[in-house]
Amino acid sequence: MIDKNMMQNVNVNDIKIVQEKLKQLGYYHAIPTGIYNLATEEGIEAFQRENQQEVTGVLDNQTLDLLYYLTEPDYIPISTRPTLKLGDSGQDVLELQKKLKALLYYQGPLTSSFDIETENAVKRFQMLNDITASGVVNSTTWNKIDGLYGNISDCAKEEENTSDSYITYKVEKGDTLYAIARRYGTTVEAIKKLNGLTSDMLSIGQTLKIPTESTDTTYITYQVEKGDTLYAIARRYGTTVEAIKKLNGLTSDMLSIGQTLKIPTESTDTTYITYQVEKGDTLYALARRYGTTVEAIKQLNGLTTNLLSIGQILRIPVVS
Repeated sequence: MIDKNMMQNVNVNDIKIVQEKLKQLGYYHAIPTGIYNLATEEGIEAFQRENQQEVTGVLDNQTLDLLYYLTEPDYIPISTRPTLKLGDSGQDVLELQKKLKALLYYQGPLTSSFDIETENAVKRFQMLNDITASGVVNSTTWNKIDGLYGNISDCAKEEENTSDSYITYKVEKGDTLYAIARRYGTTVEAIKKLNGLTSDMLSIGQTLKIPTESTDTTYITYQVEKGDTLYAIARRYGTTVEAIKKLNGLTSDMLSIGQTLKIPTESTDTTYITYQVEKGDTLYALARRYGTTVEAIKQLNGLTTNLLSIGQILRIPVVS
């Protein structure tokens, strides 16, 4: 368990994760800092109070289990997770190897045996995720592995779901079917039918399938960089914030560095994006960035020189 008197012994990143989860559920309203402050304690107390737990402000295993369960659909409670170490074997080791392999930390065969190669993979994972690199898989390491593995699983599911004309959405505090239907341009009845619902009642953490229109929208992929906003990206590529959010199933304007977005583009005989020239841009740099050539950009835009001006709008050909 974690309380304010133990914060000096707790990994800052672990506290930050808790704050982010409390914030996701509407119980923490400050910026996640990794510091166990009064706002964190009050958030835990409010979470415990509304979920019929003993209100202590202490982050014990029971509270942690519920917190992870409501924010991560694939989370398995701490109590069912055995501590694993060198020499162990069995189904739990196999699952460990499978998840570490998916996260690119383990390159060996799936043997169900916790050998040296598995231990080294665990140590690499712990070291790169701010966990003491002991090589022993305890509840802290399990939770981090499950969290990251759940994220890549969600991405795979979203790609799979796209072909079936729906996205998945996790219900948040304050959500209603009417508000969700309005946000995604569908109807309450369509959501209920797709999910087999017989009432309008929702629960926090519930996963819904949201029907989307089946279109042939062309898009490029873009990796979010420091300082990016949806508004700036939309303006740069000649689209709208709502179009980007709809294509990516986003429910807020928040972005994270490294996040991959689909950016809608116009569908023409020559697929292209629109780009607004910024200070320092050159045709050569733009061509290299988007995998095309200077001549292709000049031809598409009717340019006779390589000179560019700040604010100029260019069409950049892309491979569809």
